[in-house]
Amino acid sequence: METQQDPMKDDLPLMANTSYMLVKHYVLDLDVDFKSKVIGGVIVLFFETGSQYRKTSSTGKEVCQSQVDETCKMRASEPCHVPATNASACSSKKEYKDFTAYGKGEEDTSDRNGNHSNKEQTSGISSSEDCCDTENPENKDFLLVLDCCDLAVLKVEEVDVAAVSGIEKLTRLAKPNDVSKELENLRNRIVHELVTLPADRWKEQLYYFTCCSQAPGCGDLLFTTGPWSLEIRKSGIQTPADFPHAIRIWYKTKPEGRSVIWTTDQSGRPCVYTIGSPINNRALFPCQEPPVALSTWQASVRTAADFVVLMSGENSAEPVQLQEGILSWYYYVTMPMPASTFTIAVGCWQEVKQQSSTAPVQTNIEFSLPYSDDDFRCAHVEYPCRFQNPAARLQAVIPYRVFAPWCLMEHCKEHLLQLIPQCLSAAYTTLGTHPFSRLDVLIVPSNFSSLGMASPHIIFLSQSVLPGGTHLCGTRLCHEIAHGWFGLAIGACDWTEEWISEGFATFLEDIFWARAQQLSHDEVKEQQELKALLRWQRLRDEVQNSEEELQVLRPKKESTGELSESGASLVKYGLKAEKSFMQVHYLKGYFLLRSLARTVGEDSYLVCLRKFVHKFHGQLVLSQDFLRMLLEDIPEQKKSGLTVESILQNWLDTSGIPKPLLEEGETWKECRLVLQVSGEVTKWIQTNQRIRKSSKKKRKQDEVVFQKVRHRWCELVVKHKYMPGYGDVEKFLRDDQAMGVYLYGELMVNEDVKQQELAHKCFAAAREHMDESSAKVVAEMLF
Repeated sequence: METQQDPMKDDLPLMANTSYMLVKHYVLDLDVDFKSKVIGGVIVLFFETGSQYRKTSSTGKEVCQSQVDETCKMRASEPCHVPATNASACSSKKEYKDFTAYGKGEEDTSDRNGNHSNKEQTSGISSSEDCCDTENPENKDFLLVLDCCDLAVLKVEEVDVAAVSGIEKLTRLAKPNDVSKELENLRNRIVHELVTLPADRWKEQLYYFTCCSQAPGCGDLLFTTGPWSLEIRKSGIQTPADFPHAIRIWYKTKPEGRSVIWTTDQSGRPCVYTIGSPINNRALFPCQEPPVALSTWQASVRTAADFVVLMSGENSAEPVQLQEGILSWYYYVTMPMPASTFTIAVGCWQEVKQQSSTAPVQTNIEFSLPYSDDDFRCAHVEYPCRFQNPAARLQAVIPYRVFAPWCLMEHCKEHLLQLIPQCLSAAYTTLGTHPFSRLDVLIVPSNFSSLGMASPHIIFLSQSVLPGGTHLCGTRLCHEIAHGWFGLAIGACDWTEEWISEGFATFLEDIFWARAQQLSHDEVKEQQELKALLRWQRLRDEVQNSEEELQVLRPKKESTGELSESGASLVKYGLKAEKSFMQVHYLKGYFLLRSLARTVGEDSYLVCLRKFVHKFHGQLVLSQDFLRMLLEDIPEQKKSGLTVESILQNWLDTSGIPKPLLEEGETWKECRLVLQVSGEVTKWIQTNQRIRKSSKKKRKQDEVVFQKVRHRWCELVVKHKYMPGYGDVEKFLRDDQAMGVYLYGELMVNEDVKQQELAHKCFAAAREHMDESSAKVVAEMLF
């Protein structure tokens, strides 16, 4: 096994040995306790043997499928609630202890070396050196490695899936009389048959996953926790194929865990939500984090009746009352996705309902496939894909809901509800079939450190996008919707290639938003030229004020996408806090795509994007996959010297502003809209220079402006040292932290004493409620 990484290093380790065993499905059964700030319960993992080890049966037939080519990202199906079955529906009628017993009040049984066992059996697994994670000639036990951090693991056991009533139908074999080796083989065979059921049997598959997750245990497993991993072994088992393929883990999160944020919403009510970075979900549940570990999941989440549970799930969950004051929420997905995309938010959210008098949105359905339906075949592994569903292909607007704290419901009604169908329809007319069957939009607490985050079936939006009319809200919504295709339906093989997600989303947000507004051709061009200029200025400033190594879009260059023999890898600079607030992947990626669109022609370019979506959805890609397809479709571009190699060299593998972009920088300044905005800026600068004291009337006008534009108004206040507006900056940094990191930077970079005092004052007041990455970056700026 690879040496464990120092958790203080800049690179994020992905420890799971996915080449030997690959999680195919998770079943989570959790309790959310706001008093102790702990999520605790049980997770059951179902495995297949990975690509580095195959076992053949006595007849010579292959038992486990290779995972080498399994690069599908997800699958989609129409929502259909599959209720969690009780134990009587399965073979075992054994009642398990209340999961809450493991979620709170338990003592951590680890010793000083981090060793654990279920029966004080730590001696056999005192360190990772005692085991190995490959088949080896020294007859050492196989070691299963999961990604895990900031979790208290209490117990691990093998699950007796063979005890489930009716499960033998999956294997078409009678249960063996021998209860030793033969029975162990049968259990693994059952899991294999279960995880490889045909796509049209997904309901039956979910049913049996539920039954198997409730089956009795059949033996404790030894385990060790480290800074970044959970290592599990079974004495005497030396190969992945013989290792239990269904295991149950009792665990609880820690209040300081870096995958979830415990806070209060804008109405002062407690809530918790996942943040997605920098360590993804390994502090929420033990999992396999490498992108190749694509899995499905189902989850039952219990909490007090006052709370609403939102999650990445294909179904719109309806709560079930278990006892007085306790509700259970059940979600599932049938589409394989990385564990990092799993998202949960629990709070006293209110659903924002449509006004009954609201007119239906007019959708302009003009999308057509780049080739005929008869010729179209999905390239990913089999699953009930929406791209093959005739009804889904005609669905311009998928079902959606909006949730928010009660104090922000009116703001959501005013603009957001009307914008969602317009933006969804615009996205559909651009790219076609929506990859997901439904969408929830949640206004997250004020300490959320960005303007938005997209996950399967759910989008987080900052309250910062609500004021100021429709523009900021609409553009951010379009950006997050674009991630449904680029970032989720099509994922990056290597997480260091963030531009594949963020660059495409930034480029497409302009196209979606222009179509949502139904702008004329000239209006679209003017708006895009103005945005290009503003982004160019932002990129120039970032390049001048950031480390060169963080400006490269492919920091691993030729090694991008490579894995170790076990499947473990490193995300270069993944733990560097300031990287999460940089926009270079957004901006350089956007300008690359914009340059290609101008070279190819926008109409031809959008046709190519649609073809790329239909060819690669459900898969993981590298930059070369898109670039090669584009140049193959537009072969005349090769004659002009445009090659994959030249694009990699000029745009993706070097720091600074790409040379082709430097040549384009001055062209935007002659755009009519740019000239108009420049004139307005000059006028206001001159006006501010004449103002020495703020009158009561003027101050009231400023407050109106602040309510409309928030962080953009604050940026202008800081940039022009407009002292009457410093109160607005303080209010923003205390109450609304989205994009706040950038404001702290502006306050410090001007080297103005009053602005620096303001930065220190605001940070002292807000630090306790900030997420860890934000607080670290701001502290480095200030001290």
